[in-house]
Amino acid sequence: MSATTASASALYDIPGPRARSRHRLYGALALLGIAALAGWVVHLLIHTGQFSAAKWTPFEYAGIQRLLWRGLQNTLRAFALTAVLALPFGALLAAGRLSEHRVVRWASTLVVEFFRAMPLLVMIFFIFVAMQVQPFWALVAGLTLYNGSVLAELFRAGVLAVPRGQREAAYALGLRKTQVMAYVLVPQANRAMLPAIISQLVVALKDTSLGFLITYEEFLHAGKLIATNLDYDLPFIPVVMVIAPVYIGLCLLLSWLARWVERRGRRSPRVRGGAPMATAGTAPDAQ
Repeated sequence: MSATTASASALYDIPGPRARSRHRLYGALALLGIAALAGWVVHLLIHTGQFSAAKWTPFEYAGIQRLLWRGLQNTLRAFALTAVLALPFGALLAAGRLSEHRVVRWASTLVVEFFRAMPLLVMIFFIFVAMQVQPFWALVAGLTLYNGSVLAELFRAGVLAVPRGQREAAYALGLRKTQVMAYVLVPQANRAMLPAIISQLVVALKDTSLGFLITYEEFLHAGKLIATNLDYDLPFIPVVMVIAPVYIGLCLLLSWLARWVERRGRRSPRVRGGAPMATAGTAPDAQ
């Protein structure tokens, strides 16, 4: 038995022939159920005329293509700036929550809990209406405050998840707290935090669609303009069928980026560790 098989069998019993047959049957039934559901949805779309040429021909117009492209650019611009601002904002709040100074810790906790509890849409509307901020900056500010507060908790949880012995060993070597955080805790916490960070960035990407409520011309706003300003029956479903795959593709791209960074981190010598330890035994020159 190989080492991989032995380690796997230690966690659960390897399924036998009958169990594997049942698993294949369950998989086949699940695929049939998904295929039946997809076929039913397609049948409804065809029955209601969602694939008619009249509803899809306008997407060939250059003006509509430019409108969608401009909306996608605005969405990516808002997301990129939100990510650039939310990550350091969250790291700063996490450092404040981990501070030994009580005033700094309490102030950081108050900010994190307030912006996490505040509904994002209310926050965006308050910045846009009460503070008279332009739609782009109102959207970015709201997304930064909310997602930065959530990221702060992710960063703090990742640092606290590092075994306590790592911190104690670093202090025993004479490192200061800043050095312990920068050289010991944060590098080890990065790998554990990365999936959650990417998940929160995916949430931020999807939340940029709230910009259409304050007239920011992002991707969803462009789709709304197309659906409500054409002469024929409102083509909401074709617009959704065009916009939704783009959002899904962007989210999948972020997930792929996270997996790529994780694989690259595993290959890094700083992550893999030092030289392998020698096997136990008697030294050749021992008497």
